Amino acid sequence: MVNQTVWIARHGNRLDFVNPEWFNTAIRRYDPPLSEDGIIQAQQLGQRLKSENIAHIFASPFLRTIQTANQVAEALDLPIKLEAGLSEWLNPAWMTEAPQTHPKELLQLEYPRIDWRYTSRVIPQYPESEETMMRRSAETARQLVTQFSEDILLVGHGASVLGATWGLVEGNPQIQASLCCLVKIVRNTHTWEMLLKGDTSHLSQTEVIVRFN
Repeated sequence: MVNQTVWIARHGNRLDFVNPEWFNTAIRRYDPPLSEDGIIQAQQLGQRLKSENIAHIFASPFLRTIQTANQVAEALDLPIKLEAGLSEWLNPAWMTEAPQTHPKELLQLEYPRIDWRYTSRVIPQYPESEETMMRRSAETARQLVTQFSEDILLVGHGASVLGATWGLVEGNPQIQASLCCLVKIVRNTHTWEMLLKGDTSHLSQTEVIVRFN
């Protein structure tokens, strides 16, 4: 078994965290873009990872994760693979219906780095319990490391960052899954070791209170 590094990042700050009123008039209210400072965070994440040997970038199909992944993809000159298994927790307490995400025709115009030939390995179904969400995030990470042997980056949400990590690292370790944080997991033969557990040292600004949604 070859050594492999898996990087897992959460998206940057989102517009509805900065401007809660946005939600009331949004067409796709559960799919907010990054805020201005969130874009800066994503750019700083891209610069942090620029010197790493990442070969594949996988992102949740929500706009905030695509925008975060796009900044990294620009820095590394890589395509983006949309993986629904990394999606937000489809929590009925947060969402009154299955979330509507940006349609392909809009994403094609704005994000030409998306590789539309890629097919998601795991498809979540609304509504999800916490246990179901953790299980599908874990399964997604396990499938991706099985099918892609090079170093990879997964861009997800607070909950799916934790679930993907638990899919690889034994013992359900705790992670500070703050906005635009980094988890680094390295495989040595048959075991996975977590070297970063929510690092934000690449960011000029970090949040004080971590929100999971």
